[in-house]
Amino acid sequence: MKDHFIQVPFLYLGCFVTLLLLAGPVLKAPIRKPVPPNILLIAVDDLNDYIGAMGHPNAITPNLDKLIRKGTLFANAQCQSPMCSPSRAAIMTGLRPSTTGIYGFLDDNLIQQTNDATRKVALMPQYFKDGGYHTMAVGKVFHEHAPDGLFDESGGREKGFGPSPSKRFHWNKKGTSTDWGAFPEHDNQMPDYRTAKWAVERLHREYASPFFLAVGFLRPHVPWYVPQKWFDMYDTARIQLPEYLPNDSDDLPAISLQIDDLPMMPSTEWAIEQGQWKNILHGYLASVSFVDHYIGEVLDALEGSKHAENTIVVLWSDHGYRLGEKGTFAKVALWNRATLTPLVFAGPGISENTRIHSPVELFAIYPTLAELAGMPQVPGIESKSLVPLIQQPNRPWPHPAITTWARNNHAIVTDNYRYIRYEDGSEELYDLVRDPQEWHNIAANPENATVIKEMAVHLPKVNALWAAASRYDNNAYFIRQKLQQSE
Repeated sequence: MKDHFIQVPFLYLGCFVTLLLLAGPVLKAPIRKPVPPNILLIAVDDLNDYIGAMGHPNAITPNLDKLIRKGTLFANAQCQSPMCSPSRAAIMTGLRPSTTGIYGFLDDNLIQQTNDATRKVALMPQYFKDGGYHTMAVGKVFHEHAPDGLFDESGGREKGFGPSPSKRFHWNKKGTSTDWGAFPEHDNQMPDYRTAKWAVERLHREYASPFFLAVGFLRPHVPWYVPQKWFDMYDTARIQLPEYLPNDSDDLPAISLQIDDLPMMPSTEWAIEQGQWKNILHGYLASVSFVDHYIGEVLDALEGSKHAENTIVVLWSDHGYRLGEKGTFAKVALWNRATLTPLVFAGPGISENTRIHSPVELFAIYPTLAELAGMPQVPGIESKSLVPLIQQPNRPWPHPAITTWARNNHAIVTDNYRYIRYEDGSEELYDLVRDPQEWHNIAANPENATVIKEMAVHLPKVNALWAAASRYDNNAYFIRQKLQQSE
């Protein structure tokens, strides 16, 4: 009986201890923070909407088409400046040209030293580097390549825009490298070939931290030289010409004609008279198909790598390009053909096969990538993230797109209108629903006064003087404007 009496308390004690253990604190597995996504940023020079998936009837672009199907296309992305250097500076700083005074060419190393606004912001790659990213770049990312020492690894950029024949084929005016024809013989003679190979090799590596890889391709920037096989993809006779109005400039203000005075570029009338219009388009399309192939090599390398499921891809061009529209073959204008650019996001958390038609601003790339990567809001920048649109593509987007070309010349774009105001107060207004080609300037019509007043509210309040080191010498208007500010 005693032994039994002694054993019972020990039995209860064991149960009590067990209950205490069960009721005590439970050790949980540590909560793992989400792994930040890698960033693959692909820049394409002078690419307009001559892409199959954007609706061009002739463009052969299987890799761009595939990327668009796998992601979200902003089909009405507008650049902040219709020239590479100020456009890319805006993308990398998140600041408007009207804030920085970068209206023309500028050495990459001088961007952050331009004025107080640029000194206060981090360049996009630096922001990701400061956030723990391993940063890499190859090719044309900024205007030349990148500021010295900005990236952890750099493949550099080859000078110029590729090999050239000893004598140009069709166009030899000073002030432009515009020309078109089959040259050189092999792809491996082209800088974009080596740019793609460098990026592919980096995508096959493993990294201890998330990476930010920027890849900048040159084509279809002039000259439109690519090997013959890319020309062979097209039948010149079947290439469709864009719509053209010969007297398009009759209702434009004088300052617009001064700004668009580009004698170094082929005019549309010249191309018609010489029977060269379709040949020019052939050169451009061949260049687009060439670069599409090497973009595809990079995207295929990503898809076949360990990084495929956790990498955000953004592909963009710095501005559009006029291919006979508005009287010439050039960028550098405040009309849609010069300002419209492809912008595609793809990757984790981004809807596939989605097309957004709201006008958006190209320099939104910076805050959009930061938000998609889960990073803090970027301080000091002017651009707005597009994540709300990516998450809800059909939501209203109240922010117009603004493009600036030289000091105090701006285009404001909404769903329905394009309004252009020049420094002397001259105006253009286009009804984009009835006149998508922007042929008929209706600014002088009294019934449009309310529309103009509503659009003018969005004009930049700051119009910084030209940055001392920024220049554009191909047009008398720009030379004169910069000289006048120093008088």
